Amino acid sequence: MSARPVTLYIDPICPFAWMTSRWLLHAAEVREIAPTFSVMSLAVLNEDKDLDAGYRRAMDDAWGPARVALAIERTRGQEDFAAFYTAFGEDYHVGGSGDRRASVRTALAAAGLPAELNDAYDVTDRDQDLRDSQAKVIDLVGDDVGTPVISFGEGVAYFGPVLSPAPRGEDAGKLFDAVSAASEVPGFFELKRSRTGGIDFS
Repeated sequence: MSARPVTLYIDPICPFAWMTSRWLLHAAEVREIAPTFSVMSLAVLNEDKDLDAGYRRAMDDAWGPARVALAIERTRGQEDFAAFYTAFGEDYHVGGSGDRRASVRTALAAAGLPAELNDAYDVTDRDQDLRDSQAKVIDLVGDDVGTPVISFGEGVAYFGPVLSPAPRGEDAGKLFDAVSAASEVPGFFELKRSRTGGIDFS
């Protein structure tokens, strides 16, 4: 039996997308699934929204990592994109670098990718590609969600799951079974509770 394709749409700067991506990789160790990652953009999502000054700065600064990620996805393919995303997350989220531009450079080097890919950080010429990528996600789930978005290739896609910490082993597999089953129910829309505590990257 071939592995089931699962796509997780992420923005590199989102810590919750990072946690969900780690869970999905853990689930792939105990279930026959083939995870792939694709870019969505919080910068695009919030482009025309009235935000407080601090969050507006954060969203304006979100363009750079997403531009580089999309350039890698489009020109290098899934394996290199996944390697970059892992390396970026380990430096920016887990390592707490706090410097997105520096984390992009570090991730490119760690993933063995050409340093010139960093040039995309400040290039606005292909921002419409990011808008198109975000529009694809909106078509899947609507415009009132953030990142991540998960799609199982058939059935419904949806926002989440939001996790902290990321389950491992059979716990990861059981959660995958549950969220996968939910995607087969056309009338399933939302399941949520308030988050408590901080983000646990362990």
